Amino acid sequence: MRILGIDTTTPRLCLGLHVDGKFYEYSLEVGRNLSRLLVPAIQRVLCEVGLKVSDIDYFACGLGPGSFTGIRIGLATIKGLSVVKNKPVVGISTLDVLAMNAEARDRLIVTAIDARRSLIYCSSYRYAQGKLQRKSAYALLGLDDLVKRFPGNPVILGDAVSLYGDSLLARIKNATVLDKDYWSPRAHNLMDLALARIKAQQFSSALTVKPIYLYPKECQIKSR
Repeated sequence: MRILGIDTTTPRLCLGLHVDGKFYEYSLEVGRNLSRLLVPAIQRVLCEVGLKVSDIDYFACGLGPGSFTGIRIGLATIKGLSVVKNKPVVGISTLDVLAMNAEARDRLIVTAIDARRSLIYCSSYRYAQGKLQRKSAYALLGLDDLVKRFPGNPVILGDAVSLYGDSLLARIKNATVLDKDYWSPRAHNLMDLALARIKAQQFSSALTVKPIYLYPKECQIKSR
């Protein structure tokens, strides 16, 4: 089984490749250069392992929430690659991928991504029987609402910590915030989730996979 996966919802490109049980990971700080660097990065990784796009069996993509432009570029790229050979696409929430960075087996895990406009993309998770399970819906919250929703003993990670870390520690009882090494999605976590979805036959096509946008429609870009 050969799987190519990317997450482009943060300033760091997360790219993973699973080839018959072997795993390859590539990470690159792209900032605003994502559209220019993404396809060459995919080509470079495939070339390194002697593969072509047509050799891939499944494509996986982080669906957000996160950078609106990043989501569109990443998903459009994966759709374009998959549609050539009509290969399945596995869409995975970026918050789910991010949550796997935490190793808190006995505490609530809260993912917190900066959504701009003083808002935070967030969700919560717990381990049960060795598996990470989402415990709340994906949400777009202000700091006050996040504090009310997760009032005690969470482990919090994501780039929103850079803005609100001190407030979270002061206002949430027994909170722990993880440092910046844990704020970006990791390719091996993306691929682990993709593998699980594929084994459960939980995938779709390029025509049906959709991004996760949490901002109201009136706050999103409208086509003319």
